[in-house]
Amino acid sequence: MKIRGFELVSDKNKKQNDEVKLPKRGSKTSAGYDFYTPIDVDIEAGKQAIVWTDIKAYMQEDEVLQLYVRSSIGIKKGIVLSNGTGIVDHDYYNNDSNEGNIGIALINNSDKTVNINAGERIAQGIFMKYLVADQGNSDETRTGGIGSTDK
Repeated sequence: MKIRGFELVSDKNKKQNDEVKLPKRGSKTSAGYDFYTPIDVDIEAGKQAIVWTDIKAYMQEDEVLQLYVRSSIGIKKGIVLSNGTGIVDHDYYNNDSNEGNIGIALINNSDKTVNINAGERIAQGIFMKYLVADQGNSDETRTGGIGSTDK
């Protein structure tokens, strides 16, 4: 039985044709799983780029994968996540529109173009348990990918 982890999306949902590395922890006590960019990315000053990882995450129903920018590109290169912290819900996995392909939206807060090379670690993901409030339940079912629960 699978508990939580990462898989490649199928070829029909791949955004890149480059080599994809599954996330892994940098050390045996690391909380975060490092995400690697499968492509070279140039982000102009003040601009945004979305890096499609071609990876999906599976987890238990009461878990979430939280995504954070790696401190090395945040501190050294001025790169941040466009949404601060990325949230990957349990039901994003294998959704109908993109199979759960995780996209990482990066913003360049520096005053120069930043180059990120294929294979470079850009974000880290941490699996977490969460609690549900008495009045906060929903019977809705996800029908798509990013932003689909707003429809």
